[in-house]
Amino acid sequence: MNKLIQMVLISIIAFFLASCSTALQDYKETEVPFDIKQYFNGNVIAWGTVQDYSQQVTRRFCVEIVGTWEGNKGTLAEKFYFNDGEVSFRNWQLTKQKDGSYRGTAEDVAGIAIGKHQGFAFQFKYDLLLKLDDETYQVSMDDWMYQIDKYRVMNKTSMSKFGIDVAEITLFFDKEFSQKTCQ
Repeated sequence: MNKLIQMVLISIIAFFLASCSTALQDYKETEVPFDIKQYFNGNVIAWGTVQDYSQQVTRRFCVEIVGTWEGNKGTLAEKFYFNDGEVSFRNWQLTKQKDGSYRGTAEDVAGIAIGKHQGFAFQFKYDLLLKLDDETYQVSMDDWMYQIDKYRVMNKTSMSKFGIDVAEITLFFDKEFSQKTCQ
């Protein structure tokens, strides 16, 4: 009898967890859709944190982004300033597809990043080559950007390895004060 009760409880928990997941279609209804090509054109600044699997903040950072577009091809040049003194760079090469999705590459991304939007949300999935000490690990990134207003975007990213969440990154982008720098 205990096994039956355990199985029923596990089934109920699994049902509720599955029903709590977010799908891009959930954000379809909105007056002004989030257009990353328009938002990430010019200077943008962002502040963020990295949290480990226990939700402890392990790093804080600021990032300066310069976006340039020619037609449907764009570059996002990112310069990260971490609280421990590390400075790093990532240069995204993005292409808007005919169906409205985006494909992207960067020097520390394995393969092609896929981005899709719906309403005020944009989801970007890719595998990042993460350097820690003298090792490089390939981790899966699931970025969710939510446009708050024409100047601000919030970003929540899940980082996972073998399907297990190992970190979470939270960023707040601001385009209104784009003259501001991280220094």
